[in-house]
Amino acid sequence: MNRIKMEELFVKICGITILDDALSAVEHGADAVGFNFYRQSKRYITPDSAAEIAEKLPAGVLRVGVFVNARRDEVDTAILRSGINGIQFSGDERPEDVLGYHLPVMKAIHISGKESIGEMKTYRAHRYLLDTFHSENYGGTGMPFDWSIAIHAKQFGAIIIAGGLTPENVADAVRMVKPHGVDVSSGVELRPGIKDRKKMGEFILRAREAHTSK
Repeated sequence: MNRIKMEELFVKICGITILDDALSAVEHGADAVGFNFYRQSKRYITPDSAAEIAEKLPAGVLRVGVFVNARRDEVDTAILRSGINGIQFSGDERPEDVLGYHLPVMKAIHISGKESIGEMKTYRAHRYLLDTFHSENYGGTGMPFDWSIAIHAKQFGAIIIAGGLTPENVADAVRMVKPHGVDVSSGVELRPGIKDRKKMGEFILRAREAHTSK
C-alpha cells in the first residue's frame, strides 16, 4: 500500500507520460502518480511504457492506472504489464464493474450539480475522485466545479478534489473542503502530458501548507 496516512493530505499528480516528471513529482512530495490508459486521452501512455517509469519509483509511491469504460480483461492485462498498484475508474462504470480487484480502487464521480454525489452511495471504493462533468471528456478539462458540493460528498467516503486545480487555487480548495486529497493534471503542465516542474512543486507545497494550517 502507499505511504499516505488518513490524517495527511493525499496528493496525486496525474497524466504522467515521462520518467523525469514522475521523479520530479515524487521529489516534491507527491504520494501518487497517475498513468492514463484511456486511448482517447491527450495523456495516454501504454502499460509497457508506464512499467518502465513505475519500476524506477520509490516503493512507497502509489502508481495509479486510470481507466475509462475498459473491459475487465483489459484492466487485468494492464495491471500485469504496467506495474501499477492502484486503479482509478474515470468513466461510466457500474458499481459492479469496480469490484473484485486486489488493488485499491478510486472511482471518479463527475460533478454537474449537488445531485451528482448521490451516485457515491452505490459504489464501494477506497477513495472517490470528484471531477468536473464534461459531455465530451472524462477528466483533464482544467475546469473546476462548485467546491461546496465536495463538502457534502465527504459523508459518503474519502474524497479527492480534481478538476481545474492549479497552484493558485489549490490552497483555497483545501481550506474550504478539507478533503482527503487533491489531484492535478492540466494545472501543472507545459502541454498535455508534459509537466512544469516548478508548478508541480508550488502545487504540492501550497496544498500541504493549507492542510497543516487549517
